[in-house]
Amino acid sequence: MAKLQIVRGRAGRGRFLGSAARTAAAVFLSVCFSFFAGAQAPSAQSAAAPIEAALPERITFWSDYPADVLADTLVSRMSDEELLAQIFMFGWAGQEPSELLNRWVVERGLGSVKVFGWNTDNTTLVAESVVSLQQKSQQRRFQIPLFVATDQEGGWIRHVKGETSDTPGNLAIGASGYAADAWFSGYYISRELRALGINMNFAPTVDLYTNHDSSVIGPRSFGEDGDSVGVLGAAFTAGSLAAGVIPTAKHFPGHGDTGVDSHGNLPVISIDLDTLLNRELVPFKYLIAEKIPAIMSGHLSFPQIVPNGEPASLSKVFLTDILRTKLGYEGLIITDDMMMNGATMYAGNLSSAFRMAIEAGNDIIISSTTAQLNEALWRSNLELMKTSAAFKARVADAARRVIHAKLVYFKSGTAVPLYPDVSKIAESIPDPDGADFFLSQACRSISVFKGGSVPYAPAAGERILLAGQKQFPSFFSEAKLRYPDAKFVQFNYAMGPNETEWMSDYLAGFAKDFDTVIICVADAASAAVAERLRQLDVKTIVISVLAPFPAMKCDWADTVLLAYSYSPYSFAAVFGLLAGEFSARGTLPLSP
Repeated sequence: MAKLQIVRGRAGRGRFLGSAARTAAAVFLSVCFSFFAGAQAPSAQSAAAPIEAALPERITFWSDYPADVLADTLVSRMSDEELLAQIFMFGWAGQEPSELLNRWVVERGLGSVKVFGWNTDNTTLVAESVVSLQQKSQQRRFQIPLFVATDQEGGWIRHVKGETSDTPGNLAIGASGYAADAWFSGYYISRELRALGINMNFAPTVDLYTNHDSSVIGPRSFGEDGDSVGVLGAAFTAGSLAAGVIPTAKHFPGHGDTGVDSHGNLPVISIDLDTLLNRELVPFKYLIAEKIPAIMSGHLSFPQIVPNGEPASLSKVFLTDILRTKLGYEGLIITDDMMMNGATMYAGNLSSAFRMAIEAGNDIIISSTTAQLNEALWRSNLELMKTSAAFKARVADAARRVIHAKLVYFKSGTAVPLYPDVSKIAESIPDPDGADFFLSQACRSISVFKGGSVPYAPAAGERILLAGQKQFPSFFSEAKLRYPDAKFVQFNYAMGPNETEWMSDYLAGFAKDFDTVIICVADAASAAVAERLRQLDVKTIVISVLAPFPAMKCDWADTVLLAYSYSPYSFAAVFGLLAGEFSARGTLPLSP
């Protein structure tokens, strides 16, 4: 632990939050991944201590035996179908789990489920669905509970919506430089997940912001420096564990040096092994040293390392040789969604992709949709278990890792309850203590790229125009709190070229009757709209959200402020800074 220097380490650049930081440090040192101390399970082929005497015939997951012994015994008594189902994780479309997903849990013993962003506006219904699925898992003969996962990174990626906190996100944490901000972000995000019965979070994202043109990672990253990202990722992880939620570092071995989205295509990253080991893998080394309980494998190709171009998620070289052997990682390896084209395009079909993912060394295979009971991904891999002893051993090894991790976690005394109290969700979401923290975190993150009018106090009668995305209502509400007489124009986020051109003309024509324009820049399209203001004799104040680079090209503007997020907290902070309510403390965690 001493090597991290977690609060005053490199990421903190010597800065403190006073008592809050000292509290974070104390809790961090006391928690320090205690849930999974001893949870890093040996493989089935090299199981821990041998079973000295046969356990009773009637045992369940909840039987009172050491985790190693019970995991070995359960795996030895499970059918091929039960072993294979234990390493699958399925999501579902719609507001409630489908009958098909329920059948996978009841009839097959599905090991894990994932809550995706298309079924989460009603958080009460989410919790009720979790209760129902866990109850069904307990009807099985071994009563093995489900891992229930989601993507709640903070900031841009927030799959569980409804009233959950819309936080400033990772790049804002990187801009503040405080490890305590990362710790408390992981903690409060996870407390909300805990209230819903969600026990696993696919966060933190520890990809480096290497490719500044990336539209995939961008503000999901803590920054571009591997050591700083490693420290902040470790702090976020510890905060998650303090709330009882299993964190998952992603996307191994690093998604930051590409602008290609693996949802649609297989990204190709042309770096050699030395660069990978000494750049992209640095944050993962920090987390492995701290015994991170889970790591997600990415659908990413590194042809200079594996010439056949296979994605890391399907590569034994990356997952077994590098991650397990070279880096010494012993926790769970979980694939990114196998429905992404980045996985299936290389494998040829979903069934082959599942097989390759298992053989490569993944322990949990994710599909965002629930497979049909007779799909080839089930039938072909089940048949292979019956004909290939090596493949069956690999499935059993993965199942044992999953079951062992569950035994340690669910019997830790601090795990997320199987059955969340649905009646108390409104008391827990949004987290009553989280709001003050996320606002203060946002204030610490705001960075001044160009500060010509900071603070901005309009003259009497000054005509102010607000221009921003209609999808970001807090931009307008927070601005109007400070500048109540301002008029406004709205446009769409992620405009196409024709809409961008039309809006550029419209805004330029409208803005000429104003003295000052405050415009929100979130992407290249809104930056192009802002560019047209350059031709006018108006003061322009640019508020940047998400990736900062489009707004940084507006260096002709009077003022450019970097907020990193469209969170309501970030808009409150950036307009507070603009109005002179506090001084800027954030530092861009990227090279300009």
